[in-house]
Amino acid sequence: MTTTKTHADKAPSWSHEATFDATPMSASHARTFVSGHLVEHRLLYLVDPVRLVTSELATNAIAHANTPFGVTLAAMEATVVLTVRDGSLCLPARRPSQAMDTAGRGLVIVDTVSLEWGINEDAAGSKAVWASFAIRAARVT
Repeated sequence: MTTTKTHADKAPSWSHEATFDATPMSASHARTFVSGHLVEHRLLYLVDPVRLVTSELATNAIAHANTPFGVTLAAMEATVVLTVRDGSLCLPARRPSQAMDTAGRGLVIVDTVSLEWGINEDAAGSKAVWASFAIRAARVT
């Protein structure tokens, strides 16, 4: 995890953003949002990992921040960056979990599935948790 890295200094080649209410169905809507845009950009191999991380980060925003949350999906150089922004300054933290636990594995999953991830805080009292995923080089046929 990185807490200081930012992708703001890079101009995205494309970017999509949506805001969701802090309701149980919003995690599903966020997954649909990212899946649709990944398919639109022909990044089908990223659909499953990005959906999984979206699910974890959106669920964290709903359960812990209980505020509306924004989801941004952007292509920056050779990566796709997923950002989930909510209205809480409470930082997510990994918790030790046991094999039969039903919660507490979200950030371990994010760390395992993404290229890298981190947290950005702003002066307005919110945070953004981001995760990046590698874009495969185009094949020349």
